[in-house]
Amino acid sequence: MHTFALAVATDDSWIQFDWTYLFQNFWTATFDGLTFGAIYALVALGYTLVYGVLNLINFAHSEVFISGAYAVVFTLSALGFGPNAPNLPLASIILDLVLACLAAMLVSGLVALLVERIAYKPLRDRGAPRLAYLISAIGASFAIQYLLFNWRGSNAEPAVIMFTPKPVFDVFGTIIDSQQLTIVIAAIVMMVAVDQFIRRTRLGRGIRAVAQDPDTATLMGVNKERIIMSTFLIGGLLAGAAALFYVMKVPAGVIYNGGFVLGIKAFTAAVLGGIGNIRGALLGGLLLGMIGNYGQYLLGDAQWTDVVCFVVLVLVLMVRPEGILGSSLAKVRA
Repeated sequence: MHTFALAVATDDSWIQFDWTYLFQNFWTATFDGLTFGAIYALVALGYTLVYGVLNLINFAHSEVFISGAYAVVFTLSALGFGPNAPNLPLASIILDLVLACLAAMLVSGLVALLVERIAYKPLRDRGAPRLAYLISAIGASFAIQYLLFNWRGSNAEPAVIMFTPKPVFDVFGTIIDSQQLTIVIAAIVMMVAVDQFIRRTRLGRGIRAVAQDPDTATLMGVNKERIIMSTFLIGGLLAGAAALFYVMKVPAGVIYNGGFVLGIKAFTAAVLGGIGNIRGALLGGLLLGMIGNYGQYLLGDAQWTDVVCFVVLVLVLMVRPEGILGSSLAKVRA
């Protein structure tokens, strides 16, 4: 007969909750969480779009993102950026960042299209079961990871500092800087633009039609293959933009497997907001960024951020698997 004991946490236990530390740093955790959450949201949109159209999870999307991050580092390095902030006029810095963003979006968009053409299209042509798509996506993810590993090695790329954040304003004693504002505002603008694109353009109507009923949409003249490619491309372009903001926030964080954890967080954000829902991706990303940061301050260690995010994923799947907004891409109305 086995005896089970319930351990009660004490002051010397391995996990402690420091509520005072969290309350003292509440606004810092909130605004920093919103910054990371904006990045999660942009990546989450790629998961949401593909799921909305194909009802599949593209687990190779994290490698689409990290490919764009490499493009950011290489572009900025070629433009003279390095471990110290450049002494350049503001207009020059903005132009360089726009070039880096375009390069990242181009690379991520291309990788996303290649994943769709190589890993997904042959399966669609053969009428493969859904499990085959999942296995193919995971295989594509590992293939891209180790191509990057063989090319760049196991060490992270040298840091590239884009600019020195400047204080902008104060909220309850917490300084909001130019870097945080740049990331959050730019991400929200992009998300709103994509939302309006899906709602108001002809291609957006085609995406909604295929998401609702692909067979009927095809009979009505919608080119299903073009819609699927466009969906992957849009997700890849947004992942490239997210890569710029990620490098801006984590200058030395570009490594061959660096997209894995962030990809899981972005997937969690999509599920939290309601996977298949564009606005849900934004809401889920921002919420997850804050929740992860609150956990970091509450538990006193940055490594707990990942654990908290994964716990959120499990809880959402158990309690409300449809997410907060809980409507699909097919139900979007102009």
